[in-house]
Amino acid sequence: MSVKERVLKSVFSHRLRAIDGWRDDPRQVQRDTLHAILHDARSTEFALRHGLGENCSEEEFRSRVSPTDYDSYGYYIDRMMSGAKMVACRGRVDMFARSSGTTSSRSKYIPLTRKSQWRCHLRGMADVVTLYLAGNPSSQMFRGRTLTLGGSCLQEQGYLTGDLSGLLLHNTRYASPLRRPSMRTALMEDFDCKCEAIVRECVGCDIRALAGVPSWNLALMRRVLESTGKADICQVWPGMELFMHGGVSFAPYRKAFEELIPSQQMHYVETYNASEGFFAIADDERRDDMLLMMDYGIYYEFRRGDEVLPLEGVAEGVEYAPVITTCGGLWRYEIGDVVRVTSVRPYRVKVVGRTRQYINVFGEEVVAENAERALMEACRECGCRVEEYSVAPRYMTILRPGAHEWYVEFGRRPDDMARFAEVLDGALRRINSDYDAKRRSTLSVAEVVEVPRGGFERWLKGCGRNKVPRLSNDRRVAESLAEYV
Repeated sequence: MSVKERVLKSVFSHRLRAIDGWRDDPRQVQRDTLHAILHDARSTEFALRHGLGENCSEEEFRSRVSPTDYDSYGYYIDRMMSGAKMVACRGRVDMFARSSGTTSSRSKYIPLTRKSQWRCHLRGMADVVTLYLAGNPSSQMFRGRTLTLGGSCLQEQGYLTGDLSGLLLHNTRYASPLRRPSMRTALMEDFDCKCEAIVRECVGCDIRALAGVPSWNLALMRRVLESTGKADICQVWPGMELFMHGGVSFAPYRKAFEELIPSQQMHYVETYNASEGFFAIADDERRDDMLLMMDYGIYYEFRRGDEVLPLEGVAEGVEYAPVITTCGGLWRYEIGDVVRVTSVRPYRVKVVGRTRQYINVFGEEVVAENAERALMEACRECGCRVEEYSVAPRYMTILRPGAHEWYVEFGRRPDDMARFAEVLDGALRRINSDYDAKRRSTLSVAEVVEVPRGGFERWLKGCGRNKVPRLSNDRRVAESLAEYV
């Protein structure tokens, strides 16, 4: 083992001891987190307006600050973006992570402070490796480099803005010896140009790990194989052992990755991270949930219906919408996700959908997890592979009933498209009783619209998004996708 490997593994081993310290009893860590946030923000406009002091109890805090979302928090975001100091966190915020979300056409700008960058996002990135090494002590990932595929950022109106991944890359130049590509290539705005440059720079490197959004990495790997003429990624990078991914569910992409990287030594580590914060990491490959990380400067609460519960109030097997207060200037902020609490000792969660990403036009109440499970069943039954998809309602008219319209891009097409649609529809009926009830009354069988290879990638680029909305409750996404069919 080289000196570099020994030093790095020692650092990560030290961090693991800190995680083990709160894993089974995180309540004191959460109390300390809220106290620290209140202490730092005690003289801010937000704290003064809401009567928040550093000695404010958890109960007083919850009674004085109402849960909020991006739209209702817009006043403070606008104030911070105007350059005002001491608005919702200490000092002046000079970085904003731009997020298109998944259902809104309007960009969101999430404040990123130096403290939230280091305490939350960068600690989270490092802890992915910490927890991976704990489960795989013989890993040789440090003998090569990690290929990090992120977004871009730019300076405008006195602040730095862009994709969160671009901002973090911009601010972690010190990590360049451990990763590829070069900083200049990593921050390129045009995705096609970036992929071409990565192929030139990285094909001859010893790449041991990948990091980023699954769809982007899938597109990059295809270009690597097209450029090299190799049959799979193992022939290009034989030491590949790890993909660290987040941002979207990995389930629709797993089969494609396993075909492109046919290696028994390959591991996949899911993360639950967003512009608002880094929340959870998969620490056990035998499970499909993630460990909720407690010492990232985030104070957690969870909404169920009209009730907002503290961490100790949640129950296993129940779904909630997370509400967060952070060291980065967000206060009782609803991030828009729905998670299922799978364990309370330690606290583990599984992301099952979005609060605003569903289809309920006909009373069917279909959520993202339903759609994903049905799609996986249809792929297994029909021997095909789906790479991207989006579902929208087809409204009923006098002449025809309503239906769900699935826009699907295949990595491997089914032999019989009509049968695929029937199997998909049947699987969703078994999974969701409300959908089944509506299929017996007001809805016809699901329709599948095939999107040509690369169509979703072109759509994302054309509309400036980085995520494909899985479910929409209207036809705006479907109508724009139709241009790429």
